[in-house]
Amino acid sequence: MNVHEYQAKELLAKFGVGIPAGIPALTVEEAVAAAKQLPGPLYVVKAQIHAGGRGKGKFKELPADAKGGVRLAKSVEEVEAFAKEMLGNTLVTVQTGEAGKQVNRLYVTDGVDIAKEYYLSMVVDRASGRVAMIVSTEGGMDIEEVAHSTPEKIATITVDPAQGFMPHHGRAVAAALKLSGDLAKQAGTIAKQLYTAFNALDCDMLEINPLVETKDGNLLVLDTKMSFDSNALYRHPDVVALRDETEEDPAEIEASKYDLAYIKLDGNIGCMVNGAGLAMATMDIIKLNGEFPANFLDVGGGATTEKVTAAFKLILSDPAVKGILVNIFGGIMKCDIIADGIVAAAKEVNLQVPLVVRLEGTNVQQGKDILANSGLPIVPANDLGDAAQKIVAAVRKVA
Repeated sequence: MNVHEYQAKELLAKFGVGIPAGIPALTVEEAVAAAKQLPGPLYVVKAQIHAGGRGKGKFKELPADAKGGVRLAKSVEEVEAFAKEMLGNTLVTVQTGEAGKQVNRLYVTDGVDIAKEYYLSMVVDRASGRVAMIVSTEGGMDIEEVAHSTPEKIATITVDPAQGFMPHHGRAVAAALKLSGDLAKQAGTIAKQLYTAFNALDCDMLEINPLVETKDGNLLVLDTKMSFDSNALYRHPDVVALRDETEEDPAEIEASKYDLAYIKLDGNIGCMVNGAGLAMATMDIIKLNGEFPANFLDVGGGATTEKVTAAFKLILSDPAVKGILVNIFGGIMKCDIIADGIVAAAKEVNLQVPLVVRLEGTNVQQGKDILANSGLPIVPANDLGDAAQKIVAAVRKVA
């Protein structure tokens, strides 16, 4: 789950992290009122969408030379003008894709006199089982280019969760940022605050870009992104309350109601599998045979009739889908139970596109018999390679 910048900053402020004064706004009038409450005379008007690259983004409805989704305003009147241009329009960035995202919220912040920009983020390093702090002296809008062209300017510092954040971690962060004196102490303090927030909130990712040094010698979080481990959200009802469903794919929202993992892709073959590894292999072999998956859909280990039916409905809600490949390994969940669910789901949704099913595992023969005796035009497959070839051929025949 993701949150907006202003929400992430409000969460970080509870851990003592220094952030510039700012107020969210849903309307032009609220943006103007927010600016009047801030010290000024400089203000920053920021589009609030769940995507990076806002500063370099372009609005579909505005001229090509119009400014992006992060703008410096020198007066309340400019705040009003920028708010009118941004709200309700579609911002396209490197992370939104060509469709872009509609801007429904703004964040008006006080201007900051910046001396230097830095980068600091935290993610879970699954290989080491530690929290990795990624640090660079080259913060700002071009951090992706830094990672690509000059990776030596990026340092990684790992923290063992059993040990926790120690003073030497703070010193390592300050050294990586090439800071000394009071700024080095501030860097150690803010790194510890961010690490504490990362763990306390069960974050997947916490990115500060940029972390800025002001001309009066303070470190402030100027922009931040934060995402959370969905499996831990039950512990954080306050975080769940921040969810903005207008930023999410409606199909993904529907999938979450049935505990399904669903991600829309650009192909024409719907994939229903159980297990992320199996899903990746299924998508790969579809591509190997010359077509592309329309989605990543994982029904998990408990593929009940209700889940399978919901999965079929999600797949078929995408008009780009010309065929469905079901690839299920029956471990704890038996193949005959899975087959019953597939038949019931196919009948309920009145399936009109080719369906290829590959079953393997416990009670696999009983499952295949159920599919064969269903009276439905279900194409059985012996293995994954056979399944991919059959669904690709069926889709091309329909086309």
